[in-house]
Amino acid sequence: MPWLILAVMGAVAYLYGVTMQATLLCLLSKPVPVLALLGWLQDAPASPYRRWISIGLMFSLLGDILLAWPVDLFVFGLGAFLVAHLAYLKAYLVDCRRPALLPLALALLAGVSLFSVMAAKGLGDLLIPVAVYALAISAMLWRALARLGSHVPKRSAWLAAAGALAFVASDSLIGIDRFVLPFGAAPYLIILSYWIGQWGIAASVFSQSKR
Repeated sequence: MPWLILAVMGAVAYLYGVTMQATLLCLLSKPVPVLALLGWLQDAPASPYRRWISIGLMFSLLGDILLAWPVDLFVFGLGAFLVAHLAYLKAYLVDCRRPALLPLALALLAGVSLFSVMAAKGLGDLLIPVAVYALAISAMLWRALARLGSHVPKRSAWLAAAGALAFVASDSLIGIDRFVLPFGAAPYLIILSYWIGQWGIAASVFSQSKR
């Protein structure tokens, strides 16, 4: 419960900061919900799965700070989240390695769509970093979806898959807002879908079988 209260307080403070355009408040409060998830995970049984999810959350925390910084550190934030997705990918490979061709096709479609949205008006020097990032998040989504219907506990599989999908939705909204057509609700929709995604991924740890 204390971690939930901390997460809600951080989320409310950040959303208020976005509304009031309070840069310092946004910088201080944005990492709090993910920091609370990291604390919450310490209540889960120790396992390789928990370790890799925790590493992913730590790099996500770094990405939050970099993207909230008052100067443009987008490439560095992208790099931090790239490592986070690779950590989540490793976590999903801990308990499921089946090929899962249908999830692979769906993940590739999502990745190509995400990249197409971001590249719609040209990316310039960001072309290669964004392409690599799109590939990484596609791989992460593939392995999250691959756990569905496998021997992995059903609740863990569904939470991780839903979290991965929400993460992809958040990144798609970032692509639309930053590279295609900015819209007023973007900051709210982006961060809410991001937090939901991170919560789903973190919550999947608690439904893991001991291995």
